[in-house]
Amino acid sequence: MNHNNIKQILFATDGSEYSAGAQKAAIALTKRCHGELHIMSIMLTTQDLEGVGTQNMREEREKEVQARLDKAAEAALAEGVPSTMHLVYGQEPHQEIVNTAAEIQADLVILGRRGTRGLARAMVGHATAYVAGHAPCNVLVVPRGAEVWRKRILLATDGSEHSAAAGDTAVAVARQCGLPVSVVSATTRSHSEERKAEARSSVERKVAKLSEAGIQCAGQVLEGRPDEVVIEAAAKEDADLIIVGSHGRTGLMRLILGSISERIMGQAQCPVMVVKKPD
Repeated sequence: MNHNNIKQILFATDGSEYSAGAQKAAIALTKRCHGELHIMSIMLTTQDLEGVGTQNMREEREKEVQARLDKAAEAALAEGVPSTMHLVYGQEPHQEIVNTAAEIQADLVILGRRGTRGLARAMVGHATAYVAGHAPCNVLVVPRGAEVWRKRILLATDGSEHSAAAGDTAVAVARQCGLPVSVVSATTRSHSEERKAEARSSVERKVAKLSEAGIQCAGQVLEGRPDEVVIEAAAKEDADLIIVGSHGRTGLMRLILGSISERIMGQAQCPVMVVKKPD
């Protein structure tokens, strides 16, 4: 599976308005990459459907899920993109998305962004975070009204192995789309001089790599909370794709996803590509 050669695209839809931007992105990206589009939706198999007299209810739900798939497939076909549909049965949608991605050897999973309520508003929903943390490939999270990138890519870096992988992906995507890249790293006042020097050198390395590949780019180290710095820089630079590593420097793999990556996914106005470190 090549993380930077997008051929097998898996779009997971729940048929809601939250999937609208992701659907458009999945179709446009499949077209742009001459890839193969897989559309999946999940039929929840909960205990309440196991009892007597629930056969009709189950059939009704199956029809709804199939109709959802048909609708997405028709939208893709209208753009000249054929697709393969997957009606998947399971109790945990996030786990089924990860499993399906592994089965079809997906290069990219595309999800709509569904926010969480209340205190964790800056975070994405649990299922989205789980998929971004556990999928065997890169994951693209698309806000409802977002389009596929046409202007500029913003690459967030913190010098970790995961952000090195994100740098490689940024080179591949920028080349394919002919777009400029802004490289951003954040430091806080409390960071040591050594940590600040690391941030600068991480940005310099990424800029050198992009320049070598003939990509127009610029880098900067900004002070502030990393997720806020990245979101503000993306808005200021008019970037319409953010690329970030799935885990940050703490890299505690017991974290489903780095909290900074999760916050960026939750707040960005544009699609966010969460990049996996190759095994």
